[in-house]
Amino acid sequence: MRYEINGSPLPVAICYLDPGETIVCEGGAMSWMSANMNMETTGGGIGKMFSKAFSGEKMFQNRYTAMHTPGEIAFASSFPGNILAVEIQPGRDIVCQKSAFLASTLGVELSIFFQKKLGAGFFGGEGFIMQRLSGNGLAFIEIDGSVIERQLGPGEQLIVDTGYVAMMDSTCSMDVQSVKGIKNMFLGGEGMFNTVITGPGKVYLQTMPASQVAASILPFIPTGGN
Repeated sequence: MRYEINGSPLPVAICYLDPGETIVCEGGAMSWMSANMNMETTGGGIGKMFSKAFSGEKMFQNRYTAMHTPGEIAFASSFPGNILAVEIQPGRDIVCQKSAFLASTLGVELSIFFQKKLGAGFFGGEGFIMQRLSGNGLAFIEIDGSVIERQLGPGEQLIVDTGYVAMMDSTCSMDVQSVKGIKNMFLGGEGMFNTVITGPGKVYLQTMPASQVAASILPFIPTGGN
């Protein structure tokens, strides 16, 4: 499969498939395709469908296969930012925010990922339920805003505001810790909790989380009153 990623700030991944080649995406992700692309909808089994429903993802995926001749299919981003093409290999799993997965080749497995510590479970917000990409193949990941990469050494930590973690190597761990000091917690304006990522591994940060943008414009949206 060949591909190209074009456009800014709303990029699109255009994939060129050989006859018989298949690509997988979440329902509704396809933007355009050639007429010889055949679609098949699959749930991937009851267990996977349940985990998708629990994580807020769509329960079904679509498989597009180029029939008889080479085919073209495109997947556009839903928010201003970037699309990354990531190679998934055995032993090199990737963990990403639950809305980041755009499409992948057949060898990539998509599953739910929970943080190991209870603190992350109760207070992690968007950072709590994430997706794990494993197997072998190519995956397209959607990032909100620009991408900043940080390589963490063993035991090295990075403190991040919730929502800014787009993706990380599965070798990294994540926890949520309360802000130190009562005054800092309630008057600092940064919230009560921070996400702490511990290496080793690479972390991909996004500069414009959709949740932060929504919170910023919410005060300016009319509520219907006079």
